[in-house]
Amino acid sequence: MTTRKQSAGDIIEARCTKCREVLNHRIVAMVEEKVVRVECNTCKGVHNYYPPPPVKEAKIPRKPAGSKTRATSASPRAAKRDPLEVEREEWASISPTFDHEKAVPYDMNTRFPVRRLVLHTLFGIGIVRAVIVPNKMQVLFKDGIKLLRCSCM
Repeated sequence: MTTRKQSAGDIIEARCTKCREVLNHRIVAMVEEKVVRVECNTCKGVHNYYPPPPVKEAKIPRKPAGSKTRATSASPRAAKRDPLEVEREEWASISPTFDHEKAVPYDMNTRFPVRRLVLHTLFGIGIVRAVIVPNKMQVLFKDGIKLLRCSCM
């Protein structure tokens, strides 16, 4: 198959300076075999010829020289579990062991040790997971972990 040489009046793809896109253009002027000026078929603007940008190939990321290579496993990485789901599973596993009569009503001026059952008016029964100084504690309820105020004195 032979390729035909381009000449004035032929249609060519070029970047349009007005439309800011790669569109069909008509060749207006040439110097020897080089296209110099074109007319946009869309906006009819005449401007210098700007060839369409070359198609970029996907680059393979290079590792810096001297970096240690890690052995990659054949299996794909497991997706992280939803923290709320983990808390609900923990609640489901420990809630049957609760003695509801030993639950202490929640009061922000009371001191609560870790693993103490707490009865909150809004969240229900929960268990103290951690006491965070100053004046805060993490309590696991059926709806998840809540941060409550407490007395640390």
